[in-house]
Amino acid sequence: MKRLFTSRNAGLDGRAPARNRDGMALVLTLMIVAIITAMVVEFAYGVYTNTTSLSNWQTSQQLSLAARSAMKLAARVIAEKALDTNTPGAFAISQKVPFGDLDTTLSLSIEDENAKFNLNTLIYQNGGLNNDRYAQFVRLLQYLKLPTAIADRVADWIDPDSEPRLADSEKGAKNAYLDSVDELLLIPGIDRKTYEQLLPYVTIYGSAVSAGLININDASLPVLMSLPGVDEQMARRVIEYRNIKPFAQKGEIGNVAGFESLVMGPFVGYITTDRSVFSVTATAESGGIRRTIDSVLQVSGLSAVVIYWKET
Repeated sequence: MKRLFTSRNAGLDGRAPARNRDGMALVLTLMIVAIITAMVVEFAYGVYTNTTSLSNWQTSQQLSLAARSAMKLAARVIAEKALDTNTPGAFAISQKVPFGDLDTTLSLSIEDENAKFNLNTLIYQNGGLNNDRYAQFVRLLQYLKLPTAIADRVADWIDPDSEPRLADSEKGAKNAYLDSVDELLLIPGIDRKTYEQLLPYVTIYGSAVSAGLININDASLPVLMSLPGVDEQMARRVIEYRNIKPFAQKGEIGNVAGFESLVMGPFVGYITTDRSVFSVTATAESGGIRRTIDSVLQVSGLSAVVIYWKET
């Protein structure tokens, strides 16, 4: 008799046993389920991501409107109070306010730009160096314990010629006035730390009447000390005096001890009580999302005109 040989994995008819076919079907089913599950998870994540992005975008737009509203309020305050020496030239407020369906924190800060040293006054319109303003800037740098060579670097960045005051101070120079204080970071020899130390005390803004003049009602101690003939004790006396009675006219600084003789000379050509340009920052924040508007407003009659605007 012939023996019938068959594969261990095959039945008498040559096909796989039923239990093996069932196992393969189970494996295939599990694979399909796994693929479908992965597709569902990916789809759900995509929907969640898109929904979250849309929600964040909507929140961001609402916060932008809130920040703009705060900016309009600042413009109104500036237009109505800018010429009043009895109001502070710099202040900041922060308060939680309902805005639509958001629990929003609004922050607003206003600062008198005439209380700072104007970097663009280092160079005259004809391209020459303004020696008086240069010396004033050097005094400011000395008080801040920063290298006085920074004055040369900024002057070379602005002046139209290509003659360096320092070995590398004309490298990549703009040879034009600064359009933003942030340009200081582009000047060789001025790093981020130096920039941040200078930032509270310098500006590029000022009206045609008071450009470069320091508002003695609002200037900080370092800026007051940059004025010719003013030492630290004199600067502190100015601050103490104006805290009690702000200066209505610049000549009144002669009432402060030590300034009696200064008001009779060129010193008065450095100071003002004018408030014509303000920097304003409005921030709206909710749920970790923030919108910030940085602007500069210039007083023009009974209104405040925007001369710089950046929203982030």
